Amino acid sequence: MRVLGIETSCDETGIAIYDSTQGLLGHQLYTQTAMHAMYGGVVPELASRDHVRKVLPMLIALFQQTQLSGKDLDGIAYTAGPGLIGALLVGAMLGRTLGWAWQIPTIGVHHLEGHLLAPFLEPHPPMFPFIALLVSGGHTELVKVSRLGQYEILGDTLDDAAGEAFDKTARLLGLGYPGGSALATLAEYGSPSRFHFPRPMVDRPGLDFSFSGLKTYAAHVIQTHNLDEQTKADIAYAFQAAVVETLVIKCRRALRQTGLKQLLIAGGVGANRMLRQALQAMVQSEQACVYFPRLEFCTDNGAMIAYAGCQRLLAGQQDSLAIDVNPRWSLPSLSI
Repeated sequence: MRVLGIETSCDETGIAIYDSTQGLLGHQLYTQTAMHAMYGGVVPELASRDHVRKVLPMLIALFQQTQLSGKDLDGIAYTAGPGLIGALLVGAMLGRTLGWAWQIPTIGVHHLEGHLLAPFLEPHPPMFPFIALLVSGGHTELVKVSRLGQYEILGDTLDDAAGEAFDKTARLLGLGYPGGSALATLAEYGSPSRFHFPRPMVDRPGLDFSFSGLKTYAAHVIQTHNLDEQTKADIAYAFQAAVVETLVIKCRRALRQTGLKQLLIAGGVGANRMLRQALQAMVQSEQACVYFPRLEFCTDNGAMIAYAGCQRLLAGQQDSLAIDVNPRWSLPSLSI
């Protein structure tokens, strides 16, 4: 089965074609980061308008790249939620319209399910069941994935997600928006011994996360020190180390509590180099395995939506022609 995937949930426009036999045939990705940077965050109306401008030219470019056309497709998948409602509607309208015009089935995909399945685009994917750490600007969750469509939230964030805390702390350091990757780059020049930040909620049972207190601690340190470049780097290192160690501790705890030996990392923060290295060391000590998507598929992309949609279409699912998006769609509510 050959499926077109459309991702327009926030500030990335992603288009891809996935073939159940041949794998990923091609993808196009455009980010709106530069446009939103001057506002310090995503402006929903601007995001929606930019999706409208970009999605059709990108689809044409994808067909040229793969030398395919609509008649070569067996289905269309698009992100139906969660996300910004205006942005979601752009992808939903396009997916439904093309499905009707080409007379092929369409299906709305859960954005987080796409992230959870992104490592299946790699040559050596995990096997069900596994533990997934979904860590991004909007989500920090530990999920037990028993099979496609069966997701149990083991731990969730009580306030700021890890990526959100990265961005807010970066803003306090004057690194602009989005600041997570800039903070990680700055941290490479920091001293590991000058500052020590707390590891939130690691001294109590459970798998939930909380990063707002860590952000507040970082703000206090920033306010009480002269921010020369080295001090900024030292603070960035200490903050990143605290987030990474907290995530690693909770992942180890989840593996031990469930007895599972496979850990999957998904979401934008999964591209963080320190986190990848720390998790690889942890799973080695636990005699487990860790799986990452390639760096370009850590952030939002059409390839993960095409893959997730293909699996659901192969399972016999498809949606009606009604335009239905869900900005607050719950992951555990999914089934198959």
